[in-house]
Amino acid sequence: MAAPNKIIMEIRGGAGGDEAAIFAGDLARMYQRYAAKRGWSFTILDRNETSLQGYKSLVAEIKGEGVYDAFRNESGVHRVQRVPATERSGRVHTSTASVAVLPIVEAREVAINQGDLEVTFSRAGGPGGQNVNKVETAVRILHKPTGIVVASREERSQYANREKAMDILRAKLYEIEQLKATGNITDLRREQVGSGDRSEKIRTYNFPDDRITDHRIGKKWHNIEKIMEGNMDPIVEAFAKNGGSA
Repeated sequence: MAAPNKIIMEIRGGAGGDEAAIFAGDLARMYQRYAAKRGWSFTILDRNETSLQGYKSLVAEIKGEGVYDAFRNESGVHRVQRVPATERSGRVHTSTASVAVLPIVEAREVAINQGDLEVTFSRAGGPGGQNVNKVETAVRILHKPTGIVVASREERSQYANREKAMDILRAKLYEIEQLKATGNITDLRREQVGSGDRSEKIRTYNFPDDRITDHRIGKKWHNIEKIMEGNMDPIVEAFAKNGGSA
């Protein structure tokens, strides 16, 4: 079966307060720049922004040949060690952000009972925004049997946002079905997304030592700033040589 060429990527700030949100934003921009480098589309579907270009959460759709193979190993807890922009005494802080990568699946692959959905609409500008839409185009969907909540607010029409939100929901329900089939739903979901705790990590970004370490394959890379600018080829290629995944 061919690898999917459309994915949902979900990034959330974890432990570390404002710095965790800033790091989540840094990861989002790294992935967005890498996608642009590869000629892939990167569309933000929903985001909860903070000051200093941070994100409490961000959901994006990425499309392109080879996108799932390149990003699948990004799932998990990423840890950063650096002096935050908000730190006045020069101390190194440790913060985390979690990443989940889910393939987008066709509607026929996941059966969803419309009666199980609670759909609400709101203005896409969000609370406090200066350019709040006058039309309620943002869509939030609650899947009542699982408690999963998904949203999309970046498209211009209510219909388009509903379709994108359903893509996210199908991807999450499909993942649950796959994990149930293997009997590892709790362990695998925790491995993929984690709790955001500092002790749960797949990769560490150590800025003082200019080093990125992937703890699954034991590889280290330098030129951290260059990689954060979207030059992820060394990491992607290391996983490809390792058989495609950790």
